[in-house]
Amino acid sequence: MLIALAAALMLSGCSGSQIADRLPTAVGGLPQDAPERATTEQPYPAVHNMPPTRPTPTLSDEQQKRLQDDLVAARNRYGTAGGSTGNASAGSDAKP
Repeated sequence: MLIALAAALMLSGCSGSQIADRLPTAVGGLPQDAPERATTEQPYPAVHNMPPTRPTPTLSDEQQKRLQDDLVAARNRYGTAGGSTGNASAGSDAKP
């Protein structure tokens, strides 16, 4: 009888949260003052919903090229992350 009960509990894995909600506190169930579960929760996330449109348009090709050139110039001006300073082309000529 005990084996049949254990097998039935293992096979009811999908309803495990419903069983755990009704267990006594002494056996590991929820305390008496625990809040109730939300019943407005959707069973699955809304995966087909499209994100809202962007408030600003994406960059054009020339804007993207100008931004990339500005970033390269800033990198060359302040050095690389390795700690070298000055122009990156000048640092490549120097020997360690």
